[in-house]
Amino acid sequence: MRTLLVTLFATTVLAHAAQAADVYPIDRATILAGSPFDFKVELKGAVKAEDIKVTVNGQDYKAALGAEAAYVAMEKGKEDKELGSALLLRNAVIGAPGSYKVEVTAGEQTKTVTWDVFATAEQPKAKNIIFLLGDGLSVAHRTAARIMSKGMTEGKANGRLNMDDLERMAFIGTSATNSIDTDSANTMSAYMTGHKTVINAVGVYGDRTPDSLDDPRVETIAEALRRQTQKSIGLVTTSEIEDATPAAVVSHTRNRNDKAEIVGMIYDVKPEVILGGGSAYFLGKETPGSKRKDNQDYIKLFQDAGYALATDKTELANAPADGKLLGLFHTGNMDVTLDREFLKKGTAEKFPGQPGLVEMTKTALDRLSKNENGFFLMVEGASIDKMSHPLDMERAVVETIEFDQAIGVAREFAKNNPDTLIVVTGDHTHGVSLLGIIDDTVEGKEGRDKVKTGSSAGFPNYTDENKDGFPDKIDASRRLAVFVSNFPDYYETFSPKLDGPFEPAVKNDKDEYVANEAYKDMPGAVLRVGILPKDESTGQHTVDDVVLQSEGPGSEGFRGYMEQSDVYRVLVDALALGVKQTN
Repeated sequence: MRTLLVTLFATTVLAHAAQAADVYPIDRATILAGSPFDFKVELKGAVKAEDIKVTVNGQDYKAALGAEAAYVAMEKGKEDKELGSALLLRNAVIGAPGSYKVEVTAGEQTKTVTWDVFATAEQPKAKNIIFLLGDGLSVAHRTAARIMSKGMTEGKANGRLNMDDLERMAFIGTSATNSIDTDSANTMSAYMTGHKTVINAVGVYGDRTPDSLDDPRVETIAEALRRQTQKSIGLVTTSEIEDATPAAVVSHTRNRNDKAEIVGMIYDVKPEVILGGGSAYFLGKETPGSKRKDNQDYIKLFQDAGYALATDKTELANAPADGKLLGLFHTGNMDVTLDREFLKKGTAEKFPGQPGLVEMTKTALDRLSKNENGFFLMVEGASIDKMSHPLDMERAVVETIEFDQAIGVAREFAKNNPDTLIVVTGDHTHGVSLLGIIDDTVEGKEGRDKVKTGSSAGFPNYTDENKDGFPDKIDASRRLAVFVSNFPDYYETFSPKLDGPFEPAVKNDKDEYVANEAYKDMPGAVLRVGILPKDESTGQHTVDDVVLQSEGPGSEGFRGYMEQSDVYRVLVDALALGVKQTN
């Protein structure tokens, strides 16, 4: 009986603890000293203002945070559901580094969190940072890119990728605050703010209110650069410019799909160079192709703010050499390298003048480097991820090769500008593995019978006669066997998709994703029964650590295992963003 009573008591205590108040920033948050953040306390049910006590290191919170929080008698959820009382203080600031213990008491509700407020170096270690992110970049992507691009003889690669020679390395954890899983929004947000957050969020902590734009904000690296320096900022991506990764550099929303609003946030920060796709969210709703719900013309607003506009590679090459630049080369995501440069599939014919990541990176560096105060440039190889989702591994690997060539541009710049820190990483992984070889040279074999493993695999026979770093034929007769660990129902064809990007699953009349029968009758096609729920149409992100590599001043801060929020700490220390550098 005593054991039963103890168990019941413990269960009651745990249940009560689950109803404790929520505090943002969360426990173990890392905060740059002097960096503005929103402080919020969420309580369960109605609590009178006078019954709420908040202390920081034992003292009333107002002294530590610089102001008094607004009291909200009752926050409302969907359908006017009452959620509870709250305290909210926008733009709180803690100037002195140290450990801060925040204690909240409201009747029987309590919550304690500890924040690590950190300082940076007094003097910058680096003048410039080039932060290159391969979206979804996994170890297998780079291995496949090296073999496909450079070749292999007798077990040794015939060449090295640019990323292979970066000096320092760390393993990076990618999980969100609300899940072991992850997405491009919360991961890049952690890199760019130093705060981990929920899936789909950038620049905010995900609170309980239904409005995706009112959540507690934290400062982005772009805002810190504007606040503390006169450095230039650049965004380069092969995705929509308002997609999650570039958005996280400048934006604040719990919903990465608030793309029209994200364009407005990009405009508020006004990076000096903006290159990518996504023009549909810049155009007023009455313009053909627009995805906005209002008639705001952001292209005109940017032009009125002094930006030159480029819509294809010719205009990009002919744009004025100085000044701010907005390049929008597609209404949506830009076409992948294989379609844009070689097969002319996808929407490459509709948007024939799209530049590649290498061209955009060169243009950005040429412009940004004219600022004697330095710059921060984010370069995203977005479609490593966008092609890994639909299991289109040839396209994903070719995107990895192009991303690595952009890294080469950055490294060449750093040779002549040694005060440049280069960081190369992914935001999350995909479950990608190299198995061996798919061999078309064996007569009478189709499908899975062409897969060779072990000593029978040998080596692939890709060629690169023109020395452009890309294979002359993606459908070489002996090619890499690259497969994904998680998938919906689909038909595996064991061959590259030369007619356009792969669409593995489509919806049936039950609103379930089933194998796309367009591939059913291809020679040797095999139905693979999925391991994902039937509401998933593509492969999903995996939780594996990503690899970060770096070189240049400040790179010594990257080592061992790190959280993505720790990466921000190294970036801002390299630029001394804890110190005001303007008058």
